Amino acid sequence: MPNPLIVSGPPYIKNGETNHCLMFDVYIAALPVMLAALLVAGPYSVLVILLAVFAALGTEAIIQMLKTPGYRFRPFFYNLLTSDRITILDGSALVTGLLVAFNVPPSVPFWLPVVGSVVAIALGKQIFGGLGHNIFNPALFARTFLLAAWPAHMTSWVAPFDWGSYLGRISWSPFTWKVQAVDAVSSATPLGLMKEQGVMTPYLNLFLGNIGGCIGETSALAVLLGGAYMLYKGTVKWHIPLTYLTTVAVLMAVFGRDPVFHLFSGGLMLGAFFMATDVVTSPVTKAGRIYFGIGCGVITVLIRLFGSLPEGVSYSILLMNACTPLIDRYTGGTALRAEAMQTLKAS
Repeated sequence: MPNPLIVSGPPYIKNGETNHCLMFDVYIAALPVMLAALLVAGPYSVLVILLAVFAALGTEAIIQMLKTPGYRFRPFFYNLLTSDRITILDGSALVTGLLVAFNVPPSVPFWLPVVGSVVAIALGKQIFGGLGHNIFNPALFARTFLLAAWPAHMTSWVAPFDWGSYLGRISWSPFTWKVQAVDAVSSATPLGLMKEQGVMTPYLNLFLGNIGGCIGETSALAVLLGGAYMLYKGTVKWHIPLTYLTTVAVLMAVFGRDPVFHLFSGGLMLGAFFMATDVVTSPVTKAGRIYFGIGCGVITVLIRLFGSLPEGVSYSILLMNACTPLIDRYTGGTALRAEAMQTLKAS
């Protein structure tokens, strides 16, 4: 007789909400981040987001078709319309595409977000068996791949409000509303400036988004608005974001660094609310989530202060993703997963 505690991976239905509802909440939460990206980085950032999303959806559909028994091209539209076998309609691929776009600079070549989404879906998700079976967050898996493969593209930043040559290379300031023609403007992230030159970016610039960075990292305010919405809707639980951010703040203070600067800089806010809270790759128990958040915070601080890279959010979350099965095992998560699976089968 099969062991009743050995079940397939999450996400599970625990309170009557479907996976579609949860994904829709993530879409709503991402709107402030996308709006901030449009204002700070210009229309090209929207193109990057669209390319990443459509590449993720296309990759998901193709792989699901190839996995369908008796696949002959013909079943594609039938399955797509009936939601049978093809999981493209569950919303997870769209969220993955969004998060891939949020993790690349707004000035990357048009093909790079496409490659990122293909890697995220094919190697970060489907190779493990699809939704609920992946070990690592697919978007962060893709980000680390892109950093290793094309580090120059992934670490080249443009100044905020420099909207690029497709608009005649103009730059504008939302604080003075002055628009002027400029040459190509390069910039650095706040963490890069602090690491290399000891220059601290003003809090207001960090909070509103007047900084260089990835598409989803610029405005802490936008990410906080999206995170607050997901907390209100119950899409994410408070344990991981709170413990993650608190751990970073406390340790930075212990090491004599500015906690506020490090909270608002880089991808910490985006990682705490949109990445670390992924229901598939994070623990299912309250205690497990707290340990997970603390672990992410410790690793992030160690990399930021003692590593060669200025940022460590992606690596910290991926490393803790690998620890999730162990955390679940020692915090009673296995039994909760079994109970959740019974609920899912009965629904």
